[in-house]
Amino acid sequence: MPRIEWTENDPTGPDAGAGPDAPVQGATWHSESGAPAPRRVVVADDRTKADVAYRLVCEGTALLWRGDFHGARQLLSALGRRVDRKAAAPRKASASGRAAASGATAADSFHLYRRARGHRARVLGMLLVRLEDDHGLALRRAPDVRAACHEAYGPPDGPMVVSLRELLGVIGAHEWRSKGVHVPALDDRIHPHYGVFSPVRGEYVDLVAQAPLPDAAGRGAAPRRTAFDIGTGTGVLAAVLARRGVDRVVATDINPRALACARENVERLGLEGRVEVVDTGLFPAGRATVVVCNPPWLPARPTSAVEQGVYDPGGAMLHGFLDGLSEHLEPAGEGWLILSDLAEHLELRTREELLASFDAAGLRVVDRHDIAPRHPRAADATDPLHAARAAEVTSLWRLAPA
Repeated sequence: MPRIEWTENDPTGPDAGAGPDAPVQGATWHSESGAPAPRRVVVADDRTKADVAYRLVCEGTALLWRGDFHGARQLLSALGRRVDRKAAAPRKASASGRAAASGATAADSFHLYRRARGHRARVLGMLLVRLEDDHGLALRRAPDVRAACHEAYGPPDGPMVVSLRELLGVIGAHEWRSKGVHVPALDDRIHPHYGVFSPVRGEYVDLVAQAPLPDAAGRGAAPRRTAFDIGTGTGVLAAVLARRGVDRVVATDINPRALACARENVERLGLEGRVEVVDTGLFPAGRATVVVCNPPWLPARPTSAVEQGVYDPGGAMLHGFLDGLSEHLEPAGEGWLILSDLAEHLELRTREELLASFDAAGLRVVDRHDIAPRHPRAADATDPLHAARAAEVTSLWRLAPA
């Protein structure tokens, strides 16, 4: 793990110009998004002006906060407002000129949006805090973050420095994990872990809860259904299938956090005897009556662990699922692909390309069930991607060997 160092007497703090003998401090650098350790770190506190802080972080100097915790949050908000104002100025100029805007495509808008979000994340990620030996936060009015950090980072191994923005995400994830997310299809709660995609968007869960189950293989007196849930995440779809009466569900994932999360949720719901969570590639051994997969919907590169639930570079998971599906289905079995068409509205993938990938994998479409988005961003006209989000439809494609 890289290590960063700083001097406590610093140009932005109360000991400005203290001289070359100022004490040097250091700690391990940690970033869940893989951000590199900042090359220069200076100390900041409640006397640091927002404009000064913004200039420093834009120049590549990170600020290690030593003041009040709520002051740090206020400074982070102030930095965010300055980033947003600067980003809005070129958009206004472009809109007034109309020439650039008229030639922009949906894909252009998406890539510009991603670039702007990435820049915003980098700038805001330059405001840092130091976690102590026990993951504690030694700032005035700071909350007790030790449990949240233990869940996200594991047992402490000495002091480390993280971005305040990341730490706030860790705190928020701990709160979600503690209270859970109510899932109407289960009439129960799912408790997501840090770094595991949360089922706050219920459309895809409702599709799996309502689609007709295929007949089980064999016509004996008591046919049994088996389901595979590929890339289970929190385990929510595996739980829905078990609650629907599927006799045996095998849920797979390769993310250690997802595996732990799914196992905990399965136990909470009392489904240990019917749902098995396994650490493997896409498919477990054997065949199933129904094989469900809700891959990341957008073929783009994720920039953090959480984004891996949304972005799938080159559609690798999508194509892996399609290409291996037939050999893992029982006779009369179906593969259920849950996929949003947002990528199509953003011109990242066409419907023709999707259908061609079905053909290439030797699959036919048995049926398709659609649902409109209910999440707030679909109605947010200020969102740069509003047109695509408002038109989005999530589909459950019922697939079978051709």
